Amino acid sequence: MRDFPSCFGENGVQVADSSSSNATKTAQNLVTCVYQCLLHGRSCLITIVWSKNLMGQGFSVGINDSENQSLCKVDIKPWLFSKRKGSKSLEANSSKIDIYWDLSSAKFGSGPEPLEGFYVGVVFDCQMVLLLGDLRKEAFKKTNAVPLPSSAIFIAKRENIFGKKVFRTKAQFCDNGQIHDLMVECDTIGVTDPFLVIRVDSKTVMQVKQLRWKFRGNHTIAVDGLAVEVFWDVYNWLFSTTLGNAVFLFKTCLSAEKLWASHPLSDPNVLRDPNVVPWSCSQRFQDSQSQALSFSLILHALKNE
Repeated sequence: MRDFPSCFGENGVQVADSSSSNATKTAQNLVTCVYQCLLHGRSCLITIVWSKNLMGQGFSVGINDSENQSLCKVDIKPWLFSKRKGSKSLEANSSKIDIYWDLSSAKFGSGPEPLEGFYVGVVFDCQMVLLLGDLRKEAFKKTNAVPLPSSAIFIAKRENIFGKKVFRTKAQFCDNGQIHDLMVECDTIGVTDPFLVIRVDSKTVMQVKQLRWKFRGNHTIAVDGLAVEVFWDVYNWLFSTTLGNAVFLFKTCLSAEKLWASHPLSDPNVLRDPNVVPWSCSQRFQDSQSQALSFSLILHALKNE
């Protein structure tokens, strides 16, 4: 199995530099979700970015074709400029794409992603291409879209998480899979022999000792009967002069070694900057079904001072 640095390019894990020295202070609370969908029978990627900062909350919707060329993108900030519901009409390849949303009753946790009481829908040619949220009836009534079975597949998620020693988030490791409590624990300050622990639903699934020698690596765990490859890079936490971020990748893949060997990520900013939203790794998911890629979760863990 290829190690973590080679999976993400030669410089992909050297995250400590002058441009990222204040990453913890400036990083937004971001959650990026990528869905593989069909437009006119052709594969496309729809990227939803939920954001939260001192200015408020918002989200954006971007649609790329199978060649990773941007078809259209819209930024929606209902908390600042309008009501928490509305619609936008966009044009892509001489066709109209409508985006509808209603977050007026949405409930949130500590992150920017709504938990319930909302919908976000993408409609193309009177068909609901992508529908998020639990208000499905309201969404179809508002859009007048045909309620056909959805072909959308949740293939990737990227998230900024914050903490001092313990970092928590929710994770599902396959499309429509069970949602789990995921916890990363790593105490590197004032500790003689730091170690890393990862827990799923309070159960320890992985522990790395002698972390100063194993600050980068990979290990396979089992979740929901799936093999999940875990890659980690905590170099910044141990050796950086500034309080940078650590990176964790959880990936379910039947042919992970072949996938990463044949499709290395060339852009170091994908791992370097937690605020980079147009992450180039999204193009690696365009052939997810043929490449046996089920789901990938990238966590940028930033320590609070």
